[in-house]
Amino acid sequence: MRAAGRQTAVLALAALLAVAASGCEVGYLARAAYEEGRLLWNRRPISDELTNPGLDPEHRDALAMVLKVREFARERLGLNVGGAYRTISQVDQDAIVWVVMAAPATSLRPLTWWFPIVGSVPYRGYFARTQAEAEAQSLGDEGYDTLVRPAVAFSSLGFFDDPLLSNLLALNRVVLAGTVIHELFHRTFFLASNVTFDESAATWVGSRGAAEFFAETEGPTSRDAVAARAVVASNLTFARFLLQAQAQLLRLYGSGLPKNEILRRRKALFAQIRTDYARLKPSLSGLDRFDLDRHPLNNAALLDYLLYFHNLWDFDALDRLSHHNLPATIKAIITLAQNDPQDPFYAVWRATHLPSH
Repeated sequence: MRAAGRQTAVLALAALLAVAASGCEVGYLARAAYEEGRLLWNRRPISDELTNPGLDPEHRDALAMVLKVREFARERLGLNVGGAYRTISQVDQDAIVWVVMAAPATSLRPLTWWFPIVGSVPYRGYFARTQAEAEAQSLGDEGYDTLVRPAVAFSSLGFFDDPLLSNLLALNRVVLAGTVIHELFHRTFFLASNVTFDESAATWVGSRGAAEFFAETEGPTSRDAVAARAVVASNLTFARFLLQAQAQLLRLYGSGLPKNEILRRRKALFAQIRTDYARLKPSLSGLDRFDLDRHPLNNAALLDYLLYFHNLWDFDALDRLSHHNLPATIKAIITLAQNDPQDPFYAVWRATHLPSH
């Protein structure tokens, strides 16, 4: 369960990246088209699956819940659901793509790749782990910090009616509901060349939407509703922890010290971040993805978390401004980002901190 939970922390736009990536690499594109086509070809209606008398009871419960979540997302949250998640596709592995991230050893500015439609993104996907690890090794040889991580869920941003992938049935109810809403937010809104905003907004909407879903369908004091609210709170706590870690590293990297001295000091700083996180971890609840202490820490690894947990408290402040009217908050997030696509985080901050005229 821990592995699956960790992987949902790094939800990539894997399908679209696969289709769009590396325009000059014909072999890569052919493989991408094959993988996406296979997922779509193997879709089966969830309603048909639910009529199977031999279906595992936990999977039956999860599939029925997914259908309810998608209707809730459409009717109550105003998300563009379309035909997404009415079907399920069987996958024979936990990860559908392996993602490579990289950053200079003395900078928190990620290496980016440019793809059609999605623009500049701070990762690249591979269909085999060995290929991803080879790319990471090559970048490491050039002096970059690197990370290879799995992606188990995706959004095609409304280009296709995305199926639920069977590997997601291993998630608990709260995580699964949040994942579906997270991906439906991507289907509703995507700001090209700003993955950090896209993913952080989707993280907040997914967790907050799951809390609303369980409160409405099972009652605000139900076990799932309480657990979902704990996820929202833990996300905010973890986001603030990451902000402090980021600030420490930025001070070091901007200090003007010689590179060798920066590298020496950052080793101690990463060790301190891991120690501080180990103290915080017992207070975090809901998801198993908070495992920053279980993997080697470098700039690429930290950036991986920062993609999904950046300035979440401003989305929360926007929600308070709308009196916790979640559909109104979602609309406000999208409108603010559309009006200031160059700096959507500042647009959200400005809406919550500066007086309106």
